[in-house]
Amino acid sequence: MSEFHPQTAIVLAVFFIVYLGMILGGLPRLHLDRTGVALLGAIAIVGFEVMTPEQAAQSIHLPTILLLFSFMVISAQMRLGGFYDAVTRRIAELPLGSMGLMGVIIAVSALLSAVFSNDIVCLAMAPVLAEVCLRRRVDPIPFLLGLACASNIGSAATLIGNPQNMLIGEVLRLPFAAYLWQALPPVVAGLLALWALLAWPLRRPAAPLQASPAQLQALQTEAAPLDRWQTAKGLIVALALVAIFLFTDWPRDVAALVGAGLLLLSQRFHSSKVMGLIDWELLILFMGLFIVNHALELTGLTQQAVAWLAAQGIDLSQPLALFIATLSLSNLVSNVPAVMLLLPAAEGAHAGATLALVSTMAGNLLIVGSIANIIVVDAARRCGVDIDWRRHARTGVPVTVVTLAITALWVARF
Repeated sequence: MSEFHPQTAIVLAVFFIVYLGMILGGLPRLHLDRTGVALLGAIAIVGFEVMTPEQAAQSIHLPTILLLFSFMVISAQMRLGGFYDAVTRRIAELPLGSMGLMGVIIAVSALLSAVFSNDIVCLAMAPVLAEVCLRRRVDPIPFLLGLACASNIGSAATLIGNPQNMLIGEVLRLPFAAYLWQALPPVVAGLLALWALLAWPLRRPAAPLQASPAQLQALQTEAAPLDRWQTAKGLIVALALVAIFLFTDWPRDVAALVGAGLLLLSQRFHSSKVMGLIDWELLILFMGLFIVNHALELTGLTQQAVAWLAAQGIDLSQPLALFIATLSLSNLVSNVPAVMLLLPAAEGAHAGATLALVSTMAGNLLIVGSIANIIVVDAARRCGVDIDWRRHARTGVPVTVVTLAITALWVARF
């Protein structure tokens, strides 16, 4: 419906309030985070009868939700099996200097994030990494920032590495293998650049760090025991799914759901434990934004805005325009909402890779640019290590500039 209608005003009001919440992280004077704002927006769309409950449900892209849920189950299996804890401690025990240790942390966290999702990897590895660094009497901040940045960069390599990539892959129906080969060169180059930026200051031996009493008290935690059988089950399912994605046409959401179902058949872990580790808030955020964005699309304003931008010389079907729009929106409203806004305008063979790479690389700029960054900062704080926005920016800004420059040169080939 292209002409103005009273409901159009309602949709616009809901849309702007929801995305104001995305920018601010919530709404002033209300105890609502981004998820709560998105859910409230979806409720308003149904409550004002812009869409019926059935229409709202149909606007949710179910394949994306199923794929995201399934990999949350797989990651929960790996966490309960003690896999991430064991890997992090094994890395810390390697007889390496600071530069070598940084390289291994970057490589391992990037590889794991490409398969198990960057948020989960950071959630599991950050507290253990902070602990082992303090026990080794080295400053944990560079290594924690390396973990956060590498997990963001590494997650861009695949269509299952982070939530926005899952969304892009499912909505645009991108082939898994084709995207992997498109994304791998800038991701590998970005990881090498990250190592150079973070390892260079570590080339000179630093004085041993003396942990404070508060930090020592925070370290009094027991290591999660490694369950080799449960870990092996999770790895087998994850690797089997990657092979299925690479070499078959089986729908990714269906294959992942079957894999998650197999892991729930366990004599060791009660399903309630697994379900307790699912990020239900992220799933609700996705569903709420799907409904709000679809309501705006029904007004015809989205198409009109894209056409107006094209008339002004900003054609989002062109790589450069899409690159700039993705970078700007990702730092304004966060990467998932930005991708949802731009997907309707994504056209051409370059669109999927541009959206995925730029929205992910941009997440390293500021702490709030990526959930993975927030997770690492929070984990560090619990161990008595303070990483404020200035300290993060001293690493995040140059890393983002360099990796986006690499990505821009790669995207320019399309």
